[in-house]
Amino acid sequence: MSGLRARLRLEREQLRLDVDLAAPPRGLTALFGASGSGKTTTLRCIAGLTRANDGHVAFDDECWQDEGRGIFVPPHKRACGYVFQEASLFAHLSVRRNLEYARSRAPASLHAPGFEHTVEMLGLGALLARRTPSLSGGERQRVAIARALLANPRLLLMDEPLASLDAGRKGEILYYIERLRDEIGIPIVYVSHAIDEVVRLADTMVLLSEGRTVAAGPVAELASRLDLRPYLGRFEAGAVIEAAVAAHDLDYGLTRLVFEGGELYAPDVEALVGARLRLRIRSRDVSLALSRPADASFLNVLEGVVVELGQPQGAGVDVAVALGHNRIVARITRKSVDKLGLAPGKRVYALVKSVAIDRHSVGYA
Repeated sequence: MSGLRARLRLEREQLRLDVDLAAPPRGLTALFGASGSGKTTTLRCIAGLTRANDGHVAFDDECWQDEGRGIFVPPHKRACGYVFQEASLFAHLSVRRNLEYARSRAPASLHAPGFEHTVEMLGLGALLARRTPSLSGGERQRVAIARALLANPRLLLMDEPLASLDAGRKGEILYYIERLRDEIGIPIVYVSHAIDEVVRLADTMVLLSEGRTVAAGPVAELASRLDLRPYLGRFEAGAVIEAAVAAHDLDYGLTRLVFEGGELYAPDVEALVGARLRLRIRSRDVSLALSRPADASFLNVLEGVVVELGQPQGAGVDVAVALGHNRIVARITRKSVDKLGLAPGKRVYALVKSVAIDRHSVGYA
């Protein structure tokens, strides 16, 4: 398979890294895990900024590291663009000069992103004449991303680029990263410890814990696995469903979304009819019933079948419900499980509040 392949073994006082990963030749692959799980170290090993004791890193037809054969390509010879948590821009230069400097040092290529297209894609037109110290945190990160792209990389590495931003700025940058994912045509490896970012942006997720790979695969598949709940975050875990925009109800500010297994209403979805979206539905926002409620405020009532019960966690337990080929997960009390007699094969109705599917839970598929 082309794209990125890495096998990394590294021992340090605070971390023992034992990671295997693969990233496809297109799309965004997220390295997800708690702080200290080895995400940034893995990214630095891929870039060649940190050398693994026992490592093999290959990209397409090039070998960047093979300790068994004594191969180690230095960072400046790897076709990587690197976006750090903090944008390190030249303070004495304007935004335009920062970008032109990156472009001047890039190897020639017919497939390199053009200056004007990069500026447009990241919304930097109005900022070109400004000095970088006058920029907001979100603006600085957009310039840093543009600078990395104009260096003409074949692989883009992003190390928690939203970590230092407030919620409003994060939402702004997420939109631009979605555009990168869909338009630039090169693979992106993206480090994050925020599951909402991963669900919105990533096609593939590599789940890390204590320096090792716990699981890897499509985001929708991993997000709904009950055995991975301890690694995904108890209160943020849930399921991911890909749906299409069917209609907008302008009177009530709602959008009807359809998927194989049902339909959902969500508020204020800014997407055209027919657009495909990815929805994250938190397990804490899902209730279960044995019959369809006749008088209730829930607009989203989804008929399905229980397929799995997770391990109890205190008073609660996760229940996975199949909706056609999709899954939804409800976190309810163990008392409710016994009261309803829930077990694999039991037909139930999943109830989801529309307002729980907010703008942070919806992204383009």
